[in-house]
Amino acid sequence: MSSLAGLTAVVTGGNGGLGLGLAVGIAKAGGNVAIWARNAERNIAAVEEISRHGGRAIAVACDVSDEADIEAAMKQTVSELGPLGCFVANAGIHAATPLVDTSLDEWRRVVAVNLDGGFLCTREAARQFVSQGQGGAIIVVSSTIVRYGAAGNAAYAASKCGLAGLGRTLAVELARHRVRCNILIPGWTRTGMNIDLQANDAFLKATTSRTPVRRWANPEEFHEVAAFLADPKLTFHTGNEVFVDGGYTIF
Repeated sequence: MSSLAGLTAVVTGGNGGLGLGLAVGIAKAGGNVAIWARNAERNIAAVEEISRHGGRAIAVACDVSDEADIEAAMKQTVSELGPLGCFVANAGIHAATPLVDTSLDEWRRVVAVNLDGGFLCTREAARQFVSQGQGGAIIVVSSTIVRYGAAGNAAYAASKCGLAGLGRTLAVELARHRVRCNILIPGWTRTGMNIDLQANDAFLKATTSRTPVRRWANPEEFHEVAAFLADPKLTFHTGNEVFVDGGYTIF
């Protein structure tokens, strides 16, 4: 595993699921982690879990669709943990509704968190990195939906495809500041967000049969991936879509 001793990382939506897996991976490599999320009870539990792996962890109450919240969260993070070294834009929500039944309010609710939140958070991270003048890493978490269509997922798909485009743009624009940006594209992973799909035997069979390793991932399998993408020694690795999907998108 990469050594991230002394590195400060932010993981949005890091109080559960894949986000917690990424946060723990950074902590196991020696990094300090700030969790930005809204649920206070889950934040406390996440900090306890992350702290057990060595690095210092704090929770910052933050709505990623709120510009003022993000600015305040960044100030608190660097004040308590030191200069920013890695920012993981992971927070996201999902809504499964047929297109003809999708209201504008639902569309905007999903896009506000997933895409607007990704923009606001990475913009704040970029500002922090530029002001520090020491480079850094941004990890944008997208989805395999950037490769495949999925019925009933218009808002989610549009937001995740937008995030991939945002990540590529950040990689180009921020390179002169020695800030790398890579897009993490996870495959089917067992999280609380998709617990209903896990309980659907037909869906589970369909997705696992299309995955060469014949199973879904667990969040713990992203520990080393997070540490790798956050590693400041990887100075030439940017603009890459990193698929960790058990082969789902090539099969």
